[in-house]
Order: sequence, then structure tokens, then C-alpha cells
Amino acid sequence: MALKNPYANYQQQNMQTKSPGELTLMLYDGCLKFIRRAGEAMEANQVEKRNENLIKAQAIISELMVTLKGESEVARNMMQMYDFIMSRLVDANMKNDPAALKEAERFVREFRDTWVEALKRDRQNRFGGANRV
Repeated sequence: MALKNPYANYQQQNMQTKSPGELTLMLYDGCLKFIRRAGEAMEANQVEKRNENLIKAQAIISELMVTLKGESEVARNMMQMYDFIMSRLVDANMKNDPAALKEAERFVREFRDTWVEALKRDRQNRFGGANRV
């Protein structure tokens, strides 16, 4: 079935051509976007919008947890960090806690920035140049 909306068609094609690493980066970026929106809603005392965006951020962290592979020490540590981020997102939502939200954001941003560097290095190793992510 062809999509009638050209933008939706573009988005679908864009997703299908991304590498697994680029898709992971998109998840981190999306999580940060929803955390930012939740913070804005928190400041404006918009409980429903805060909840909606934090639920979306939590869903992304859940997806990252589900797709984490391996039993290595690194994988176990990442799982613990994802679990911690999830708990901070829940606290931010349940307690309307901006400090918990900022803490979750800081860790997601660190994961995202590290992931960007890993993608850059992988591209340099594979293609021999500084390609942008």
C-alpha cells in the first residue's frame, strides 16, 4: 500500500535506509526531545503534556533495554544505567521532580554523545574519512 502523504513516505524510506547504529542514535535524539518537552511542560504546570512526553521517553529507554545484546560487563553496566535513567524518568513524572528529569537528561545526553563518537570512528575505520553523523 502506497503512502499518500509524501512526507510520511520520505520518513519511512529514511528509516529503512538507516544502519542499526544510526537508528540507535535516532532513539537517543528522540528521548532527549521528549525529555526537553516534558521539562517545558513541567515548568508550565502542564501535567498531561509532562506525562505524555515522559511516557514516550520511557518507551524509548525500554526499547534500548530490550535491544541491548550480550552478557558482557559493558552490556550489564549499560542495562544498569538504562534502569537508573528509567527510574529517574518515573520519579520526574510521579513527583513532578525537575532534578530527576535533569539527571535523566544528563545520562541520556552522555550516551548519545558517546554513540555519536562511536559512529564517527566506525565510519573513519570503514571509509577512511571524517564523515558527519
